[in-house]
Amino acid sequence: MEIYLAGSLFSECERAWLASIKRKLEEISQDITVIWPYDLIPHDEANSQDKQKIFEICRSYLDQVDILVCVLDGPQVDDGTAWEIGYFYCKHQNKLPIIGIRTDFRNAGETENSIVNAMIECSCNRIANSSEELIEIFRQQAH
Repeated sequence: MEIYLAGSLFSECERAWLASIKRKLEEISQDITVIWPYDLIPHDEANSQDKQKIFEICRSYLDQVDILVCVLDGPQVDDGTAWEIGYFYCKHQNKLPIIGIRTDFRNAGETENSIVNAMIECSCNRIANSSEELIEIFRQQAH
């Protein structure tokens, strides 16, 4: 099973947290491979002008993975992550799962009961409230 791990990569804190999620997911089973954009792009190119190359690399992996896991934290979902969710949803005709993780206690949707923006929330098959809950979802699938 290949999992694409989408989330904001702009701060050291975000990258460290996502690296820990990646490691925990891969520890569940030898059958799990996590595709993480931070590992796909040489770090000296991350700020380069070749944005098309970065786009194509990430898009090509979204075309071939089995599951999308996406971080939904913040006052609104990171715009790149939101694009990845929309692309994956459309590309796979809602036949492959999208699992969100939102550890942020703030509401970020249109209504009192919204978790995030309705378009994002309704694209997700499930939204975990913690990294532990996310890992448990995959442990249950592995057994």
